[in-house]
Amino acid sequence: MNNAVKKIVVLGGGTAGWMAAALLKKVLAGAIDIELVESEDIGTVGVGEATIPPIRLFNNVMGINEAEFLRETKATIKLAIKFDNWRVPGEGYFHTFGAPGKSLAFCHFHHLWLRARQQGNKTDLWQYDLNYLCAMAGKFAPINAKDNILELPYAYHFDAGLYARYLRKLSEQMGVVRHEGKVQQVFQHPNGDIKCLVLDDGRELSGDLFIDCSGFRGLLIQDKLNAGYDDWSHFLPCDRAVAVPSERFEKTLPYTRSIAHSAGWQWRIPLQHRNGNGLVYSSAHYTDEQASDLIMANLERKALAEPKFLRFKTGRRRQQWQRNVVAVGLASGFLEPLESTSIHLIQSAVVRLIQLFPHNGICQSAVNEYNRQSELEYTQIRDFLILHYHVNERSDSQFWRDMQQLAIPDSLRQKMAIFADNGQLFRDQNDLFLESSWLQVMLGQGIEPKDYHPIANNFSPEKLRDMLANIQAIKQEPLSKLPDHDTYIQTMINRS
Repeated sequence: MNNAVKKIVVLGGGTAGWMAAALLKKVLAGAIDIELVESEDIGTVGVGEATIPPIRLFNNVMGINEAEFLRETKATIKLAIKFDNWRVPGEGYFHTFGAPGKSLAFCHFHHLWLRARQQGNKTDLWQYDLNYLCAMAGKFAPINAKDNILELPYAYHFDAGLYARYLRKLSEQMGVVRHEGKVQQVFQHPNGDIKCLVLDDGRELSGDLFIDCSGFRGLLIQDKLNAGYDDWSHFLPCDRAVAVPSERFEKTLPYTRSIAHSAGWQWRIPLQHRNGNGLVYSSAHYTDEQASDLIMANLERKALAEPKFLRFKTGRRRQQWQRNVVAVGLASGFLEPLESTSIHLIQSAVVRLIQLFPHNGICQSAVNEYNRQSELEYTQIRDFLILHYHVNERSDSQFWRDMQQLAIPDSLRQKMAIFADNGQLFRDQNDLFLESSWLQVMLGQGIEPKDYHPIANNFSPEKLRDMLANIQAIKQEPLSKLPDHDTYIQTMINRS
């Protein structure tokens, strides 16, 4: 048992640093002092602009007013991701934050739909999904659903740089102390713990616990503590990205687009003031120049800056908590933003630290549990990303043919096999993605179940047809009452 943790030092700003500082200070309040060091001369990646619904929990805990948040971060609403060209060129599907239909006890809705299809029902599964219907209609407003059949889960697209700036303001109001400067030296205690950071002007920042948000380098977690790195590039070979902002579309649709190309994929994220665009790609198949030319040719609107390149190695820090250092953000690992998990991994890392917070001193049992949970989270997200690549029917490039032959993890192989055999989906403990997420991507990528759950046979063909028609009507009913997405955003940002 070490000394009680009374002071936290956060190394690095950006989204990771300021999310960590803000939430720790908000929850722990006067029990802890927090100082953050960052340099205006050191840029941040700043392209993680799409999120998933748990970001709303973070904002709620922070006491953030949604109207103010939308104004400050130039945010828009996100209901789904549209995947174009992933199974085959020219086709697409949605992964929404909602769930199709309404499930029964012991039987998910899609089993009813699978049986109805065998009886001639041609209705697409997504027609029973309110998130999909709103996304396609370009409509949104929060729905206070008394029944989960009309739930409309949502997240945001926002400017990550503006979000970091907003959180900095809130953090400093709560008492977080910010230091401008670059770290020149790091000193350790005799036992190997980090003792203090020495800045370029000679100032020393000592602490009991250090949060490493220094990006891919991992100045503390790797350079000093050598926590190791699990390289997953054999599963997910894309290793570079190029990003460029462009002028916004006249009408903002409430979903992210992910467009597959011959050796990677393009994102398109609509904000209030611009579009975020980028291309994640394999350097074994595209040169940087080819990647830049490809994204610039597919912008659809005028570019607002020069392309910005990023290199990465997919994987995770083997020990994300080592001694008195916790790695957060890119210092903890990198999974490409195909499912918009980058900011969520920051959030979950800080929440996990709060749950295991070493009030009376760091103990190895808490460190071990933190690392166990972190590893599980990363591997579950990794498997979900691999699914998009591995299950495809593209024959137009070597990249996609190679992904079809990928030696996938056993955990993913089993999940795919049981769904293909009988349509069953089982959510692993603490899996970020619900059964409805796995369902949509498996179906969208072309896995067709051979069978369905026998509970679906409890209804006569007429009763089943009526049930599905009624559910579809209920899902359609709110659309006429909801405003256009842009109208909703404008109404919110004009609030005092």
